[in-house]
Amino acid sequence: MLYKGVLTKMQTEFGHPIQYYLVFESDFINMNQLLDNNISLNLMGHQCLNCGLDKPIYRQGFCRSCFFDIPQAADWIMRPELSTAHLDKEDRDLEYEKKVQLQPHVVYLANSSHVKVGVTRKSQIPTRWIDQGAHEAIEIVEVPNRYLAGITEVALKAHVSDKTNWRNMLKNEVTDEDLAEWRHRLKTYIPEEAKAYFIENNSETELDFPVIKFPKKPKSLNLEKSKQYKGKLVGIKGQYLIFDDETVFNVRGNEGLVVEISV
Repeated sequence: MLYKGVLTKMQTEFGHPIQYYLVFESDFINMNQLLDNNISLNLMGHQCLNCGLDKPIYRQGFCRSCFFDIPQAADWIMRPELSTAHLDKEDRDLEYEKKVQLQPHVVYLANSSHVKVGVTRKSQIPTRWIDQGAHEAIEIVEVPNRYLAGITEVALKAHVSDKTNWRNMLKNEVTDEDLAEWRHRLKTYIPEEAKAYFIENNSETELDFPVIKFPKKPKSLNLEKSKQYKGKLVGIKGQYLIFDDETVFNVRGNEGLVVEISV
């Protein structure tokens, strides 16, 4: 079977295990069904996820000019504390910024390579945890806008990491943690503006990834350099495809590449 399309992050469906789908313009693949099969990846070109032109991808699936222009790539995306829509203040496009920033957001703890703090829109749970490859996660606060979530994350990351070690996550070098205990410990560091939104009594969510074999020494596939790759798919975790030869491919990190996949 042959598929061709523009890479975007895999769509997911919470289950045991999690289901992964690679979605193209006129087709989709349930990646779980490809486990234990040889697949080929061939680079055919580029397509900016905003303008649609065949231009080199700069970051987040966008060409350079789009990345520095569109609201979907503004600084507040990666740094929620820079959000200003609650002040009626525009960064790049106030209508878009109000739509995204002025909705419920959650600050959470996730255990992927170790315990980390993060921010996501409430509507993105548990998708955000799946994308990070976390095997367990729990909410700390649920606030009405992105700014409050951002300043809470900034305060908490002085006491807990805000980064995932992707290699350890893929090797599955993780230990179970009592995330409710971590939440209780961190409560005192929540900013005054967000204290009223603290979540006291929900339990952690456990996530089950479809992996036959974890790599011992994962090596990242650079399809821009190699142009093609063939290997047996033995796992999917986070947004990574894991192959039998310990090669791993970050689908989200390669958004905007036009690829041909043969099975």
